[in-house]
Amino acid sequence: MKELTCIVCPNSCSLKIEKVNDVWVVTENKCKRGEKFAINEMTCPMRTISSTVRTTFPDAPVVPVRVSAEIPKDKIFDVMEEINKVILDKRVKRGYKVISSCLGLNVDVIVTSNILIEKGAIHE
Repeated sequence: MKELTCIVCPNSCSLKIEKVNDVWVVTENKCKRGEKFAINEMTCPMRTISSTVRTTFPDAPVVPVRVSAEIPKDKIFDVMEEINKVILDKRVKRGYKVISSCLGLNVDVIVTSNILIEKGAIHE
């Protein structure tokens, strides 16, 4: 049996999950979302990433980025390795794709701030 804290809704249920006869059984959840969360966490855990990428601009040496959707938990370090390779050398706005379909996961890495367009021209 494994214990998890559900992060799907404000209830933050303390869940218990175990496999019984090849079927995942979840207890102590207050809603169906908790059951789905626990099963997904055991079978294919997903995560999101927020980070920064370097730029060539002294007024903004880094810019915040995030992935456009959840990625498999076991790919976090691989995606971060790709993010750490990026150095932006043009002023871009929020939503700009820094990396398209990172590692073939159909998830983009996108800029989440307009800090780079406060000064200078932008590139789409």
